[in-house]
Amino acid sequence: MSVSALMNPGLMNSACCLLGSILLLSVSGCSSATNSEAPPVSVDPSVTMAETTAELLPADDGSSVPAPESVPEGPKQETATFGAGCFWCVEAVFEQLKSVENVRSGYAGGTADDATYQFVSSGNTGHAEVIQFEFDPSVITYEELLEVFWTSHDPTTLNRQGADVGTQYRSSVFYHNDKQRELAEAYKQRLNDEKAFGDPIVTEIVPFKKFYSAEGYHQDYFAQNGSQPYCRSVVRPKVEKVRKIFASKLK
Repeated sequence: MSVSALMNPGLMNSACCLLGSILLLSVSGCSSATNSEAPPVSVDPSVTMAETTAELLPADDGSSVPAPESVPEGPKQETATFGAGCFWCVEAVFEQLKSVENVRSGYAGGTADDATYQFVSSGNTGHAEVIQFEFDPSVITYEELLEVFWTSHDPTTLNRQGADVGTQYRSSVFYHNDKQRELAEAYKQRLNDEKAFGDPIVTEIVPFKKFYSAEGYHQDYFAQNGSQPYCRSVVRPKVEKVRKIFASKLK
């Protein structure tokens, strides 16, 4: 283009318009080619947005991690400790009840640092023969256990059950929490108010401190020695009494 033409305003405007149109067409052509060549996004129609969101949780660093699976809670077990004379009898009575597990014969309530059958039998350690076990309160309540406890022995004789005499044979409730204490004290008071046994109940209700497991040969004694004279004359009648009165509570 000549210098004179460049100095002409009309020609300058026409040239600028023509150049702008060429550039616009060029850009539009690149954009169209780019879009047409991009691969389509693959979407699985079986996976919903809710499912995708539920499977991922934001991590502390902003990324996503799999959501943890919920774990259902198991049964909440409680512990009970009772003394009602010879632990052979008490163990045989309670291990037949629903949800009562891990019944162990042993010693509790003493002042000595250790407890063995020989020492406890001397009456000098302060321990009582007891049983301890776990139970599911949603199946059998602590109050129901107290009912079996007071029904299965004589709680009016101090430091003895029948021919078994000594502090180690005393009637005892060793509570593990305030709720057990409240239930035991209220139940004992009600039985005394109703004169359920004629004579006052002398069962001690004291906090549990420590349990000493009895020697192996004392565990499951009735189940393994049912024909032994003491088992036939003393343990079996208690077991049969409980089975008759509390049939609905048996395993």
